[in-house]
Amino acid sequence: MRRMLLVMAMAATSAASAQKIADPKPFANSITPDDLKKHLYIVAGPGMEGRETATEGQRKAAAYIESQFKSLGLIPGNKGNFQLGYPIYQDSLISTSIEVNGQKFSINTDFIINLNMAHTSTIFCSDVVFAGAGISDSTRNDYKDINVQGKIVLILQNPPAPSGGASTPTRRLNPFTIMETAQKNGAAAILMVQNNFPRKGVPYVKGSPYLNGFQHSVYPNTFFISEEIAKAIMGADFDAVKDAMKNGNSPFKKYQANVKLEFKKEINELASTNVIGFLEGSDKKDEFVFITAHYDHLGKRGDSIIYYGADDDGSGTVSVLELAEAFTKAKAAGKGPRRSIVFMTVSGEEKGLWGSEFYSDHPLYPLDKTTADLNIDMIGRIDPKRKEGDSTNYVYVVGDDKLSSDLRPISEAMNKKYTKLELDYKYNAPKDPERIYYRSDHYNFARKGVPIIFYFNGTHNDYHRPSDTPDKINYNLMAKRAQLVFYTAWEMANRNEMLKRDIPLTQQ
Repeated sequence: MRRMLLVMAMAATSAASAQKIADPKPFANSITPDDLKKHLYIVAGPGMEGRETATEGQRKAAAYIESQFKSLGLIPGNKGNFQLGYPIYQDSLISTSIEVNGQKFSINTDFIINLNMAHTSTIFCSDVVFAGAGISDSTRNDYKDINVQGKIVLILQNPPAPSGGASTPTRRLNPFTIMETAQKNGAAAILMVQNNFPRKGVPYVKGSPYLNGFQHSVYPNTFFISEEIAKAIMGADFDAVKDAMKNGNSPFKKYQANVKLEFKKEINELASTNVIGFLEGSDKKDEFVFITAHYDHLGKRGDSIIYYGADDDGSGTVSVLELAEAFTKAKAAGKGPRRSIVFMTVSGEEKGLWGSEFYSDHPLYPLDKTTADLNIDMIGRIDPKRKEGDSTNYVYVVGDDKLSSDLRPISEAMNKKYTKLELDYKYNAPKDPERIYYRSDHYNFARKGVPIIFYFNGTHNDYHRPSDTPDKINYNLMAKRAQLVFYTAWEMANRNEMLKRDIPLTQQ
């Protein structure tokens, strides 16, 4: 009797285990070319205005993605909200000018200034110290025996030739290094002499948007000035000093000149969002699989030119929508994932991976419990540069050789069993000249130690052009690639253990 009970218990356990092993094919098959196309003609349509970060077009796209997540019954991923906002800053010029001994000079005609690097201030100073090329390193120190504390520093950006005729290291020409050196020596402001004035074009009134409004260090205001301004300060000395520097000499000198440097700007606080939908898992619901794509693109130029961004990354965005639908159908059928799945579309990728950077620095779900991020960025086209293999049946797989030795075996097993694509590892090359591994949102997970796979079709002639439109997408191939992501996520969400993290980040 006891033996019979044991056999019955074992049979019940086996039956329960069998019930847990669901067939993912019916749910993967819900990811169809027609559904992808339907979504993409909206996401990459004219109504979204190119989806540039912190614009109305981006907000429209976010609203559409949120509406789709809601219709699928996903849980809002940010404490009751589908959208996770983050700040963006943009500077607007109010006014700027330079006066030397009462002579006024104008922006673009006589000088320029980096709007984002400068801060509002008005400086009146009567001492200007010429500090050569502004170099201070192991080979030379242009600040030796001169005092620039609280004074304006004047710099000729072309450094003097070193003794022996060797070329000057390129790093000496880096203006940020020169600014940092002047700051360390106590300069109140910096004038760097350049040529090519007057500069062509309309005077700028707005700077480029940026993510980090609170800087670790504030540099002295740095004005890039014409030789005419330098001559107004240095007088007849300027030509002689310029020639002397060509010959390897730097005749440092303090000049008496009444200089007024004025710069005023307004810092505008903008905002953008990531859109996050959450599907709760079962017995491992406190562990997470992320599926990501960026939904922003390059916006529009004027009223007529739209950068539609169908492949980049409308293809990834709508694939996330279809993957979310497939997983919600599985859960509705009683075959949902063991781990929770977070579907996140981010903005700001085209600006410098802003949305994913903000998320990885302010995670809503513990990164140490995030088993993997599967990132989709451009899977709708064919790379015309790919000459080997079947270019109608491939995908570039990036990053599966990093951070976890589990990544590639899972990826290859799922592909072999289900999709049978050619997995191309071209962009895993350590010396990849395009540095693709670092150029999409998965990287902000990887830098925090989360194993990642990045799915990519390569660039093409429409990359970052208005001609990247939905009619050029290969929807059948796109669906197959998205299904590979689904099968891979399915396995990662349902396996017993989280992915190992056994490859140090330092090896990348």
